[in-house]
Amino acid sequence: MQHRTEKNARVKDRIKAIILSDMGWTYLKIAEALLIDDETVSRHITEYIEEKKLTLESGGSESKLDSVQSEELIKHLEDNLYTTILEICSYVEKKYKVKYTIAGMTSWMHLHRFSYKKPKETPAKANAEEQKKFIKKYTELMRNTPENEPIEFGDGVHLILATKVSYGWIRTAIEKPISTTALRTRVNMMESLNLETMDVIIDPYETIINSIAVSEHFKKLKLKYPDAPKIHLILDRDPYNTSLATQEVAKDYGITLHYLPPYIPNLNSIERLWKVMNEHVRNNKFFASAKEFRTSIMNFFKITWHTIAGDMVDRINDNFQTLKSVL
Repeated sequence: MQHRTEKNARVKDRIKAIILSDMGWTYLKIAEALLIDDETVSRHITEYIEEKKLTLESGGSESKLDSVQSEELIKHLEDNLYTTILEICSYVEKKYKVKYTIAGMTSWMHLHRFSYKKPKETPAKANAEEQKKFIKKYTELMRNTPENEPIEFGDGVHLILATKVSYGWIRTAIEKPISTTALRTRVNMMESLNLETMDVIIDPYETIINSIAVSEHFKKLKLKYPDAPKIHLILDRDPYNTSLATQEVAKDYGITLHYLPPYIPNLNSIERLWKVMNEHVRNNKFFASAKEFRTSIMNFFKITWHTIAGDMVDRINDNFQTLKSVL
């Protein structure tokens, strides 16, 4: 074995990195074991896969896949989602008659800027044309609406007490336990947001959101803008938002309802506010009781939001992104 006869410590590290990678070790784990950085590990393995390089000198054989094949594979991987490296190895062997080890293909993937991560969740029924129509309509609304007619984004949510486990920085090889609960207690809220002022109206309810809850929210909107000749409220198409009762109450309070296209939460700016709230209140947090859960959420909107709202304009705004259908 070359490792046993090799005298250069750097070459021995290179050989160890390749062997450990072939055994399934991650780059970070190899880096820790050899006391080198993970980028060096990646370079060692990539150079071996692409050039059969074990020494410190330059030189070696060419990549298993030529440039045309590599470009074809990159395009294929961009269009198709694989969950394991083994599946990719099988595809390459079948398509190009070239055999890679799992470690070798992993190195190839890193070399060509692929990483193992979650795909972006996208509503299956996302309609690009309907999104464009709404954005055009919204742009016209912003351009033509008088300054004394406020525009708000509204939403009803049902937050679950169960611990919301999320990503966080954890030291390598250290397990970070997060307490969880099986309780399914919900906090039901109706909320609306004015992007110009970043003011929020929020109403918690003991029961699920319905037309009565939405009507109560309309009343608070009218109290917030008593002199406004008209209030514009953008909502999704949940039944309690589109019901005849809701529409009649909206007219009574001088509120014009504007509905989002179906299955398109990305066009409701208030969804971004929920994300910020989760970051401050819910992510990786354990709540011992429903009361503690409700209090933490309400304190965010009553206290925390007023201190951070001015810094949130880059995240919570009407810079909409159009979702492409995945069907």
